[in-house]
Amino acid sequence: MPKQKKIAILIEEMYQVLEVWYPFLRLKEEGIEPILVGSGTKDTYGSKEGYPAKVNVSIDQIKSLDVDGVIIPGGFAPDFMRRNPKMAEFIRKVHDEDKVVAAICHGGWMLVSAGILKERKATSFFAIKDDLIAAGAHWVDEEVVVDKNLITSRKPEDLPAFVVEIIKKLK
Repeated sequence: MPKQKKIAILIEEMYQVLEVWYPFLRLKEEGIEPILVGSGTKDTYGSKEGYPAKVNVSIDQIKSLDVDGVIIPGGFAPDFMRRNPKMAEFIRKVHDEDKVVAAICHGGWMLVSAGILKERKATSFFAIKDDLIAAGAHWVDEEVVVDKNLITSRKPEDLPAFVVEIIKKLK
């Protein structure tokens, strides 16, 4: 029997509720284990709307070798995540191991912090387009962009296409 796939979903204060819970639930339906990974500042983080997310582990308790990929949701959470260098380091290691790295909306900020966008095709929420371009990305305005192991989307409305591509890469 094949080993169950596992994917880290990074979490921090002020996360975008749909961008965490939609992938979390869809991946569970597919038999993929989602692991909520916090920055270590607390055990439970609130979404922009206050919806709580209790972490499974902190960034100090997980290694890139423990997972088959990582999802970086948006909201204001990436602005808090990027203040902890271990969060960006984790993303970079997952990327360098050629595993799935998926970012939606403002999650692209963490791709910038991880230094993995040079000469990569990507999308994001339009407000951070300039940040991705400055980091070397070829930015496009598309629902979902797949460039090797990197999967990016723009906004919550793109979640169905975003999660379909994550599942395809993991299966």
